Amino acid sequence: MALLEIRNLSVSFGQVPNEVKAVKSISFDLERGQTIGIVGESGSGKSVTALSILKLLPYPTAWHPSGQIRFDRADLMRATDEDMRRIRGNRIAMIFQEPINSLNPLHSIGEQISEVLHIHKHLDKRKAQARVEELLDLVGLGEAKERLHALPQEFSGGQQQRIMIAMALANDPEILIADEPTTALDVTIQAQVLKLLKELTQKLGMALILITHDLGIVRRMADTVHVMTNGQIVETGPTEQIFTDPQHPYTKRLLGSEPKGRPDPIPADAKEILRATDLRVWFPIKKGVVRRVVGHIKAVDGVSLSLREGETLGIVGESGSGKSTLARALLRLESSTGEIIFDGQPIQNLSWAQMRPLRADMQIVFQDPFGSLSPRLSVFQIVEEGLLVHGLGGDYAARRELVGAALHEVGLDPTTMDRYPHEFSGGQRQRICVARALVLKPKLMVLDEPTSALDMTVQAQIVELFRDLQVKHRLAYLFISHDLKVVRALAHDIVVLRKGIVVESGPAEAVIENPKEPYTQALMKAAFEIEADETGVVAR
Repeated sequence: MALLEIRNLSVSFGQVPNEVKAVKSISFDLERGQTIGIVGESGSGKSVTALSILKLLPYPTAWHPSGQIRFDRADLMRATDEDMRRIRGNRIAMIFQEPINSLNPLHSIGEQISEVLHIHKHLDKRKAQARVEELLDLVGLGEAKERLHALPQEFSGGQQQRIMIAMALANDPEILIADEPTTALDVTIQAQVLKLLKELTQKLGMALILITHDLGIVRRMADTVHVMTNGQIVETGPTEQIFTDPQHPYTKRLLGSEPKGRPDPIPADAKEILRATDLRVWFPIKKGVVRRVVGHIKAVDGVSLSLREGETLGIVGESGSGKSTLARALLRLESSTGEIIFDGQPIQNLSWAQMRPLRADMQIVFQDPFGSLSPRLSVFQIVEEGLLVHGLGGDYAARRELVGAALHEVGLDPTTMDRYPHEFSGGQRQRICVARALVLKPKLMVLDEPTSALDMTVQAQIVELFRDLQVKHRLAYLFISHDLKVVRALAHDIVVLRKGIVVESGPAEAVIENPKEPYTQALMKAAFEIEADETGVVAR
C-alpha cells in the first residue's frame, strides 16, 4: 500500500448556485521516498489539493463532494482535529509559498522554529536550540544562528523562505508538501535547497510532493509528474516521458512557455537617464545601553552604474546581496551617500519636497502584485491615484480615459476598471501594477522581481509586454531578478552584486555566456546548466 492514496478527490467552495468546483475527481498515489511534481497555472487546483491533505481548507465554506485521502492506511477525511494536530508538522509538513504571510511577525525566528520541536518532540530549550542551529546550517542560513532573536521581517525574502523550510524539516516528516518552495530564492540557494530536499528524500525515505510552476525544478527533482488545469489532472507519467513526449495540448503549451528572445537594440541617440557613482548604504550596528555604534552592515558599498533611455540594466545576485536596497537608494527611498544623477539633474541632496515633482518620472513595479494593490480600491482608483497625487489627467472623465488607455496598453479590458484586485488572476494583477506606473509616462521603471510569483506562461507574456512598452515609450528599466532566464530575455547589460559590491558587469550575453568571476560562474551554472540529454548537449 502506498504511503498516501488519493482517490476521486473533489473540492468545492460555496453551494449551488454559486458553487466553485476547484478540484474535480483527481487520483494519485505517493510511495515512501518518492517525489511527485504537480504542475499547472494559477487556479488549476494544485494548492487546494495540497491543503486538502492536511485539512487546512476553510471548512465548511470548502467541502468535498467526493473522494478519499488515506495516509499510512488512516482515513484523513474522517480524522479528528486532535488526530490532525498530531500529524501536521510532525508526520506531514508543508512549506508555504508566501513566507512573510506564514511567519509570525511578533515572534523571533528561533522561537518559531523551536515551537514545532517543543510541541511534537518535547525537547528542552538547550536541545531545541541545538536542533534549530543544525537546521539553519542545513538550509544554507548558518549566519542566522547569531540572529535567532531577530524577527522575520528583518530578513530578505529568500532568507524567510529558508526559515520556513527549516521549520518544515524540523521533525524529519514522512511526507513534505512543498508549495512553490523556491519562488523567492536566488539560483544558488535554490540549487542548495533542491539538493538538500533530494538528499533528505533518499536519506530519510521522505516522500515529497512538489508544487511548482518552474518546469526546470520538476524535471530535476520529480520521479512522476501530474499536470493540472481547471481542477483536473490532464496528464500523468514519468518525468522524462512528460518532458520528451507530452501528449496533452496543455502540457505542450506549458513546456513551450519559457521566456524567449532578446531585447531590441538600444537607440543610437539614447541619452543617459540615470547615473550613480560610488553609492553606499551602510546600516549602523548599535549595542549597549547607550546604543553606541560598533560597526556597519554594508548593504551597498561603492556601487557605480549607468542607464540610458530604452535600456534595461539587470541587477542580479543572491538574497541579501543588496539588489533591492540599491534600487531604493537610486529612487531616493533609502538614505545613501555618493552621487546620483537622474535625467541630467543631481538628486542626492534634494529634499523630499524637491524630489516630489520627479517621482512621476521614476516608477516601481513590485514583486508581489497582490500585496502591492489595495484591496479596498477599484482598479480605476489604483491607477488613477498617481494622476491625482501629481495633479495630472484633468477632470474625472479625462482620467477615466487615461486609465482605460493604460489598461488597454498592458493587455487588459478597460471595461474591467471598476473591479477590485481579488477579481483578477496573478498575471492580470501584475499588469495592473504596470498600468499604475505607466499611466504617469515615466522615464525610468524599477522592476523588482516582477515575474517571480507568476506562472511560466504568464511570465512569457509579461516579458513580451515589457519589451513592447520599452520600444514604444523608450523606457529605461532597472530590472532586479534572481531568474536569470528572464534577465537574459530582457536585459541589455547586467550588474552582478555580492554583499553590496559589484563583482562583475557588462553586456548581458557576455556575462551570461562567458562570466569571468567565480561567483558569477556559480550563478550562471546554477541557473542554466541542466543535465545533458540523450544527445549529450547541455541545455541553455
